[in-house]
Amino acid sequence: MSTTIYVPGDAAALALGADAVAAAISEEAARRRIAIKLVRNGTRGMVWLEPLVEVAAPLGRIAYGPVSPADVPGLFDAGFVDGGLHALCLGTTDQIPWMARQQRLVCRRVGVVDPRSLADYVALGGGDGLRRARAMAPADIVRAVTESGLRGRGGAAFPAGIKWQTVLATPAAQKYIVCNADEGDSGTFSDRMLMEGDPFQLLEGMAIAGLAVGASQGYIYVRSEYPHAVAALNAALAVAEDYLGDFRIEVRVGAGSYVCGEETAMLESIEGKRGIVRAKPPLPAITGLFGKPTVINNVITFASVPDILAQGAAAYRDHGCGRSRGTLPFQLAGNIKYGGLVEIPFGLTLRELLYDFGGGSRSGRPLRAVQVGGPLGAYLPEAQFDTVLDYEAFAAIGAGLGHGGIVAIDDTVDLAKQARYAMKFCAIESCGKCTPCRIGSTRGVEVIDRIRAGNNQGVDQIELLQDLCDTMVHGSLCAMGSMTPIPVMSALRHFPEDFK
Repeated sequence: MSTTIYVPGDAAALALGADAVAAAISEEAARRRIAIKLVRNGTRGMVWLEPLVEVAAPLGRIAYGPVSPADVPGLFDAGFVDGGLHALCLGTTDQIPWMARQQRLVCRRVGVVDPRSLADYVALGGGDGLRRARAMAPADIVRAVTESGLRGRGGAAFPAGIKWQTVLATPAAQKYIVCNADEGDSGTFSDRMLMEGDPFQLLEGMAIAGLAVGASQGYIYVRSEYPHAVAALNAALAVAEDYLGDFRIEVRVGAGSYVCGEETAMLESIEGKRGIVRAKPPLPAITGLFGKPTVINNVITFASVPDILAQGAAAYRDHGCGRSRGTLPFQLAGNIKYGGLVEIPFGLTLRELLYDFGGGSRSGRPLRAVQVGGPLGAYLPEAQFDTVLDYEAFAAIGAGLGHGGIVAIDDTVDLAKQARYAMKFCAIESCGKCTPCRIGSTRGVEVIDRIRAGNNQGVDQIELLQDLCDTMVHGSLCAMGSMTPIPVMSALRHFPEDFK
């Protein structure tokens, strides 16, 4: 009888040498004539422990990590195929404090199942939501999503049920479901982790959306920097045809443009056009892909839907606080001791996330600020670390949770330089369609350079920068231009000393 050993094939684990570890385990097992079954699962999200090797034992999966190829002979000597003790042994994976303190809903199978195995997915509850949806009227599916309180996890946090209801109520012979997997924000990787570690869950959520609004075709728009996610999705689609029924999904790969994360620019790209922003209205829910009504959500939003249908709206709504219901996979990155993915219900504070899970800064120096919500998110000072992780609580302090990406910064970082980076980023990535974004970002870089050089040129450059930011906020065509001032103004507000 063989022992099942899990070595992640996730991009983060691969970058840290997982392929070499997997090869070493296979070779050592063959040399010792030990029968094993090697499964390339997704990562559990404890990136500082990758490559994390797990062994299926009677009492549960036993974790060892971080493992290098040189460690493999010693692991076999210690009897790790039977869960034996070793210096790298971390105990039962689920009991590692980082995992035990989480409440995983959407990511509960990530790192657990073989992402290429539909049987694995079904054995752990996959498909239950789709089966229930097939027995429901479209309006009842939409009602369940609405009553769950699910909001879009891509940044705007718009209620998913309202968007779905609009598409359902718009008559058309053809409708579309589009998954925005162009996860381009710094410090974000939950979409990638789920696509690589549990792709069938995304496919199921999209199929349920198709039933809800009367769409038979779906598209997943994946950023070109995610080749492993593309491969995992295509492998899942190759075996999921009967599972999906009449609903069909195609994977489309982006061309490296940040602005194609904006939903209308993404639609242009899928249609084979240059990825530039469309004016709204009309809304994509009414006139979207190829001019047809279109549901657009991101990976985590669609992946949240199967549980809502399987367990009921009330069960999902019981998690969270205020108008922020359910859980969100937060991603800890930057100068943080324990970086990775933490899925918890809304309601904890930012400080609890940074210290109870993240362990504080990796450098050992004080955390001076964190940027939440990607490169266009606000820089929050230590005085605001006690803010509750909740959409409305963050909006009240001029910030946003966005996609849940959190980048930590210690006290050695110049926030004026970071503000300049935000403006420069916009200047490079702007689609160029509207003047406030295209020209405003370029002028913004110049003004910040003058401030940092102490060159006022007879004009109050701080006031000029504030006026420029105000113009970008109110005059830009999409969120790219209107959000670029957020990190700049937050740096000015909370860290004025860096601009002197």
